[in-house]
Amino acid sequence: MTAPTTDGVLVDRYGRVARDLRVSLTDKCNLRCTYCMPAEGLPWLAGSQLLSDDEIVRLVGIAVRQLGITEVRFTGGEPLIRPGLVDIVSAVAALEPRPRISVTTNGLGLERLAPALRAAGLDRVNVSLDTLDRARFTQLTRRDRHADVLAGLAGAVAAGLTPVKVNTVLIRGVNDDEAPALLRFALAHGYELRFIEQMPLDAQHGWDRTTMVTADEILAALAREFTLTPDPAERGAAPAETWLVDGGPARVGVIGSVTRPFCGDCDRTRLTADGQVRACLFATEESDLRGALRAGADDAELARRWRTAMWGKRAGHGIDDPTFLQPARPMSAIGG
Repeated sequence: MTAPTTDGVLVDRYGRVARDLRVSLTDKCNLRCTYCMPAEGLPWLAGSQLLSDDEIVRLVGIAVRQLGITEVRFTGGEPLIRPGLVDIVSAVAALEPRPRISVTTNGLGLERLAPALRAAGLDRVNVSLDTLDRARFTQLTRRDRHADVLAGLAGAVAAGLTPVKVNTVLIRGVNDDEAPALLRFALAHGYELRFIEQMPLDAQHGWDRTTMVTADEILAALAREFTLTPDPAERGAAPAETWLVDGGPARVGVIGSVTRPFCGDCDRTRLTADGQVRACLFATEESDLRGALRAGADDAELARRWRTAMWGKRAGHGIDDPTFLQPARPMSAIGG
């Protein structure tokens, strides 16, 4: 399948244009969240399989200069454990045109790294926090690091990495009673809270739709304590539907990837830590850029391959289709 000549953009057969690049820097993580991976972890990618810092910067540069990418989000695994993260951010911030740069992190080590990341050019962060209770945090993540995440959030604000967004997944029977408390916490600290429906991307392939806390359930729980009104601001390609809280200006968002899919407006393309292009978070196919890059392909050829990969993007993720197959790679290996 060959994409038509579309200089300057990444477009698919349905007319969607990718402007947002998610780059996984590593498949490793220093937490073991129960809805993501088993307690013993996973077989990690070998060092030689990972893109080098220079290779990441080169590919991001192609995406920005030749393919119209305007937003770059570094993910993992846990991106803060990538030794070269600060230098990568600095190099990407020096690109022309300069993209907006963010990081999605579990927050461990963020308090220490936030000043250097801000100085390097990072614009903001998304921090995962599923509970306000230390014991529940330890149950969910299998690590007693709740205080470190809270310190990371505060450190991000102090460094100017705002707005700080908090990502929360509710698990039925574990933390599904915490939605109002989490929103109160976010409002008190000036964080922007985003609830995310649990998706079929766990390494154990144990996801069950019947046990997922849905967007409607989350909104109903919040509405018992807050007045929510639809956000008048245009949503665009943002994954979160947002509501004003008690008249605003504070907002809360819900990313209903499963029950309220937004595939028709998706503007994302993904690059895995081992150099594979994924057109969709739930794709079962990947396109190898690392092999071509290491074989000596020039920037124009790498851009052509990226365009071809995105031209084949499907209309939707197909979770509701009886033939849906969960991707072989879990979220920790794909990048959020």
